[in-house]
Amino acid sequence: MGLVAPYADGDTVRRVTITDLLDAKTRSEHWPMLTAYDATTARIFDEAGIPVLLVGDSAAMVVFGFDSTIPITVDHLLPLVQAVVRSSKRAMVVADLPFGTYQESPEQALNTAITFIKDGHAHAVKIEGGEHVLPQIQALVAAGIPVMGHLGLTPQSINQLGGYKVQGRGEDGEKLIRDAIALEKAGAFAIVLEVIPAELAARVRDAVSIPLIGIGAGNSTDGQVLVWQDLVGLTVGRTPKFVKKYAEVGDAIRSAVAQWSEDVVSGAYPSDSNSYH
Repeated sequence: MGLVAPYADGDTVRRVTITDLLDAKTRSEHWPMLTAYDATTARIFDEAGIPVLLVGDSAAMVVFGFDSTIPITVDHLLPLVQAVVRSSKRAMVVADLPFGTYQESPEQALNTAITFIKDGHAHAVKIEGGEHVLPQIQALVAAGIPVMGHLGLTPQSINQLGGYKVQGRGEDGEKLIRDAIALEKAGAFAIVLEVIPAELAARVRDAVSIPLIGIGAGNSTDGQVLVWQDLVGLTVGRTPKFVKKYAEVGDAIRSAVAQWSEDVVSGAYPSDSNSYH
């Protein structure tokens, strides 16, 4: 059976593990990862067979209304992680470590990760950065916590990067490859590559043996991840070039709400069939 495995209510299933992801890579199997922040969508994505769900710090924008990922805290994310884990049966649930909760020291990173693993029941955590976070990754892996890396456009460093721009061009590409190799050596089980040239992602693939997950990184990675609101047309305003909309759910919701509102105003809702006697 492949890594993407939809199931029906009542089916016996087990959680996807980091070994499953590595096995999929050896089979040259591509697989999807989606963000999830609540019980309803987590259940739907899980039943659809999505093998990895990311409770991303992108919740800062799409759930809490901030203008970047930087303000989000552990207290914001922890209940979202708990909800996604409770509402899924098969997917591996990965929790983002928020900005400011791991950069200070390996000890700080370990304390934050333990909170997400022990209290949130996440199965892995994700950390942004290259060489400068190697001690943190090593400390987490030594404690038995699976770590997903993140290179390229790292949203928590957006102020230093000068905006949401393509990363890894020129000499920066060589550094990114070195960082990827270092993350693997430190024990990361997978790496997200965000908004980098497709050709660079292919070079990273040839340089490491762990799974790579792309978001704006071309088609040579093992997995692909998107913010689910971007995927279904719920995002307001411009979306990045790498986003492909597969539905216009926002339009459908607006239409349904408008129709219901009209029925309430006119008295057509609730009708006799919507009332108790």
